[in-house]
Amino acid sequence: MPPDATQSARQTVEAVYRAQSRRVFATLVRVLGDFDLAEEALHDAFAAAIETWPRDGIPDNPRAWLVSAGRFRAIDALRRRVRHDASLTHIAEQLKQTGDDDGDRLEPDEQHLEDDRLRLIFTCCHPALPAEARAALTLREVCGLTTEEIARAYLATPPAIAQRIVRAKNKIRDAKIPYQIPTAADLPDRLDTVLHVVYLVFNEGYSASSGASLTRADLSGEAIRLGRLILELLPAEPEVTGLLALMLLQESRRLARTDAAGELILLENQDRALWNRDHITEGLALVQRALSSRRFGPYTLQAAIAAVHAEAPTPAATDWSQIVGLYTLLARTTPSPVIELNRAVAVAMRDGPAAGVELIDAILARGDLADYHLAHSARAELCRRAGRTDDARASYQRALALAKQEPERRFLEARLAELQ
Repeated sequence: MPPDATQSARQTVEAVYRAQSRRVFATLVRVLGDFDLAEEALHDAFAAAIETWPRDGIPDNPRAWLVSAGRFRAIDALRRRVRHDASLTHIAEQLKQTGDDDGDRLEPDEQHLEDDRLRLIFTCCHPALPAEARAALTLREVCGLTTEEIARAYLATPPAIAQRIVRAKNKIRDAKIPYQIPTAADLPDRLDTVLHVVYLVFNEGYSASSGASLTRADLSGEAIRLGRLILELLPAEPEVTGLLALMLLQESRRLARTDAAGELILLENQDRALWNRDHITEGLALVQRALSSRRFGPYTLQAAIAAVHAEAPTPAATDWSQIVGLYTLLARTTPSPVIELNRAVAVAMRDGPAAGVELIDAILARGDLADYHLAHSARAELCRRAGRTDDARASYQRALALAKQEPERRFLEARLAELQ
């Protein structure tokens, strides 16, 4: 193959890995029945692709090729280990007898409720697993987040998260938990965790916890795709509808949240002409559908807040009184210092920055959100607007010390420079 074609093939392998590796992994888990074996097979399959595709050309169905390659390499690996552990012989033979068309089931028109990634999410959220381990396992194994990223999301240490994940995988293996979407009777026990995990994935995509980019479109896009699949599974569940609405409405602002250089743009300064009207139209309809059920919860309330923003033609036209009321209801039904923080900002927009600073100071005085950079940056912004320059500078500096994402750090540095 000519050098240019070889380079193109390698770039294709890298692109497929970024976009499809976790879907390939999910199918390999189903086929092989073991997390660690599937992870090893995944890496072996991509290593084979790097070697083979530049020479033989890119296959018509790269994902199917990778699933097949990973399965055969797993069989070979198991056979090599048989002489050390005879119990593996039966497993290897079982794998050999499985069909060669596992990858074909990855085609979009074939997914429906047989989607392997959705199946794996429900497996990771099995009630037999400890509650604190379910989300961590799903974020790591299904969505590909690093242990460090998960630790930041949970304000925990990476070693503690790693231990949770290892114990959960061992529990799935030892208890022989099946890789399948649960029956209708079993769904309620797992739905809350599944929705929580999907929203965590979306949040990491909407505002990455660290790194050079403000967003990760692959994660938010995958969360929305999974939200649609769950809604197909449970069309009458209001919170499933509310979660999809919330994600669509927030995702609608993606293009307006950064400038051409990737710098952060606050909501009030965004060019609303860049907002995705299709996402907004669909999201608003879903919000109304969820609210009309009268059985809604926190995701629907958050979606209703996002809808108020989406319907405002200008920042000045935003109905902040309605947003404060919705946050008040949300704080009653789902108490959280982060929700209190968001309500405080809404109060500041309605009643003035001093009122918001007072509420944020009360949250910080309790010790809540002391290490949450957004609490300090929100306080700094309100102090700046209130003319309290010294307080604003101190809060910006504290936020900067805690922020891990480069666009946010540059924004905070710019605000500090303006106060000098």
